[in-house]
Amino acid sequence: MNADELDWNRTLREQWEFHWNHQIRARLDGLTDDEYLWSPVPNAWSVRPRGSSTAPVQAGAGDFTIDYAFPPPTPAPFTTIAWRLGHVIVGVLAARNAAHFGAPAASYESWEYAGTAAAALDQLETQLDTWSTGVRSLGDDGLRVPVGDEEPFPDLPMAALVLHIHRELIHHLSEVCLLRDLYLHTKTATG
Repeated sequence: MNADELDWNRTLREQWEFHWNHQIRARLDGLTDDEYLWSPVPNAWSVRPRGSSTAPVQAGAGDFTIDYAFPPPTPAPFTTIAWRLGHVIVGVLAARNAAHFGAPAASYESWEYAGTAAAALDQLETQLDTWSTGVRSLGDDGLRVPVGDEEPFPDLPMAALVLHIHRELIHHLSEVCLLRDLYLHTKTATG
C-alpha cells in the first residue's frame, strides 16, 4: 500500500483503541476503592481527602486533592493507582481535550479528583471518549496542523501529539495494571 493512500487518522486511533480494547479495559474492571487508594510503600503520592496530605502541593478543587511538588523531587515519589489515574485523566487527557477539542478548561488545580475507583474510571472513560472523538475530527489534514502554543513544542504537528498521548496512555495504564497485579499477589500472600 502506498503511504499516501493510508488513512493515517484511523491508523493512529487504532494504535490506542486496540490497546484499550484488548489489553487495558478489561484489566480495569472490578477496580476496588481499596486497590485505588492502596499504597505499597510509605509516603506514596495519592489522591486524598482535602487537608489530609503532607505533600508540598495538594492540587484540586473538590473534596479530594492530588499530591504534588514543583519542581518534582528526585527521586520522584512512588504513586498509587489513584494518583496515576488522576495524572492520566487530567494532565494527559483533560488538559489536551480543553486545549485542542473544545472541552472545558482543565488543570491539576481546578480538577475535582475522584475519591472512588468507580468515579475515577467514569472520568477516565469520559476523557478518553472526548480524546478519541477529537482525534477522529482532525481527519488526515488536521494531523498535519501545528499543535500551537498550548504545547511545549508548538511547531510539531498534531500527529506527534496524538502519538505522544497514546504512549502516555499505554505507559501509565500499564502501570495501573501492574499495581493491580501487585495488590492481588501481595494481599493473597499476606491475607
